Amino acid sequence: MLRLVSLQLIATVVAGLIAALLGGWPAMFSAVLGGICCVLPNGIMALRLFAATHKPGGTNPLTFFVWEFIKIALTLALLGATAWLYRDLNWLALLAGFIVALKSYIFLLFRHR
Repeated sequence: MLRLVSLQLIATVVAGLIAALLGGWPAMFSAVLGGICCVLPNGIMALRLFAATHKPGGTNPLTFFVWEFIKIALTLALLGATAWLYRDLNWLALLAGFIVALKSYIFLLFRHR
């Protein structure tokens, strides 16, 4: 799971670089912020689940669903804070960075191992 979060972070950086080439600095920051709005909650949940698997008793479905709800709420809160606080927001770049980070797990399907 931590491998997926690192892949999402790499995809966010790549999306930011492409956005910088196409739309300049505001587009780059918007794409990176969009990706971080996806990566940060996923990383928190991954660390939580990783810690829970190494304790006696492990995880249970209720804990997973509670943390999934927290992850979604944190994602929406970060997107709202980004839209409210960043004045030069490029919405297309923000959504592109978010979607690229969200769907970056598709690259793991092409891994041969």
